[in-house]
This record gives sequence, C-alpha cells and structure tokens, in this order.
Amino acid sequence: SELPDNLKALFRTVAMMVPDYAMIGEIILYSFGYLEARDCATKIVQCYKLCSEQLSSQDHYDYGMRAVISVLRAAGNLKRKFVDEREDILMLRAITDVNLPKFLDQDVPLFRGILSDLFPGVELPEIDYENLVAALEKESKRRNLQPLPTFFEKIIQLYEMIIVRHGLMIVGESFGMKSSCISVLAAALGDLCDQKQNNEFHVKYFCINPKSVTMAQLYGAEDAVSKEWADGVLAVTFRNAARDTSPDRKWVVFDGPVDAIWIENMNTV
Repeated sequence: SELPDNLKALFRTVAMMVPDYAMIGEIILYSFGYLEARDCATKIVQCYKLCSEQLSSQDHYDYGMRAVISVLRAAGNLKRKFVDEREDILMLRAITDVNLPKFLDQDVPLFRGILSDLFPGVELPEIDYENLVAALEKESKRRNLQPLPTFFEKIIQLYEMIIVRHGLMIVGESFGMKSSCISVLAAALGDLCDQKQNNEFHVKYFCINPKSVTMAQLYGAEDAVSKEWADGVLAVTFRNAARDTSPDRKWVVFDGPVDAIWIENMNTV
C-alpha cells in the first residue's frame, strides 16, 4: 500500500532486483578455466529451479546464491584436479557432491531424475575411496561401532562437504550417528596421514556443547561495571586453532541441540 506523503518524504526510493545467477556463474566458471561456462551455468540455475519446484520443502534446503556459489567453488576445485576431464562430467560431479548429502531419502530419486534430464547420457565415474573406507572400518572396529554401508556413505558425504565448504551443519534425529560420523572421520584421516596416503593430515578436534554455558561464556561479554571485555570459550578455542601453524585440519564442533539464541549469535559472529 502507498505511504502517506509526509512519511514517504523520510524514505529514499530503492530498486530491488533478483541477481542473474546464470551470468554470475558463467563469469566465475570462465575464471576457473571452463570453456563451456555458459551451458554449465545455465544447467546449475535450471537444476535449482526444478529442485525448488519438485522437491519437498525442508528448513535446510537452500537454492539461493549461497548454494550456487558452493557448486561453483566445487566445480573450480574439480577443474584444477582433473584438467583434461570433460566439463559436463565435472559439473555433474560438483552439483551431485554439494547437494546430494542434504536431500531426504524421498527426494533423492527426484533429484537424480532432474540431473539425468539436464545431463543426458553423462555417467559419473566412481571415486576411489578404498583407503578411506579401510581406515573407517578400522576406526569403527576400534570404537565397537557397526561398519554399516549407510554409516560410511554419510561419512564420505561429510568428507566431500568439508572439502568444498568452510562451515557446515549435520542435522538429524537423536542417536542418528552424527557425532560418531565426525569423530570416526577425524580418526580415519589421522590414520591415513600416518600411512602417508591420500595426502591427508591429522585432525585437531575441538568439541563444545553450546547449551552447557551461557551466551556470555560462549561468545564473550563486556563486564557491566568495569567495561572490560572477557573472551568466551569459542573465542579462545578459535584463536588457539588459528595460531596453530601446523598443517593439521582444525575442526571446531558445536555438538548439541540447535536453538535460535546461540545459532543467531553465531551468524552475527
């Protein structure tokens, strides 16, 4: 509805527009060395459009610019790794690696159907995770965990996510093997590093329960009287990880239920 003139005078007029994801994607793909960047960028946008129309509606599904950038970053990593591979295969691999882990079981066949329509006749070669799976089996046995194929599948998806994102969230029901996925993967990567396999590194793993302390203790706060700033648990942990110059991976894990208070503060941080 129209604002009254006396109120309208207090505001500046702004124009809003939806960014052209295809053009942004095309430019970024060209910068990564893709020759068929226009086709690839169009397919990414079309894929997300079809997913938003056909797949179920979930809180953790995201088809915006952030999702597109994740796919583009993954595609760039793959292009650097496999310079001579066909570009449609690299793009299909990037879209699959970034999106498949977050879809629910009932949405996976629909997603695969969308990809087969966009990339007709393109078959993905299997990635060799033989060394990683062997290390996962060894660590599972050490912890008295059952080496289920579904467990390993989720761990490998988590590993693929860690490669393309600097932060991620594992969501699911209680006792859904979320914490075990992280700890077993961390230990397995350490084993691979010891055996000089897969160019892996040890993992330094900092686990925090965000619900066990107050927000001031977690993020830090200013003293009401002296106005001195006191660092929180996260600030100290993160600083220690950042100062560590070793090549090891550093994972700061918030292991606990998600609520609006601490996760919104995390967004601000």
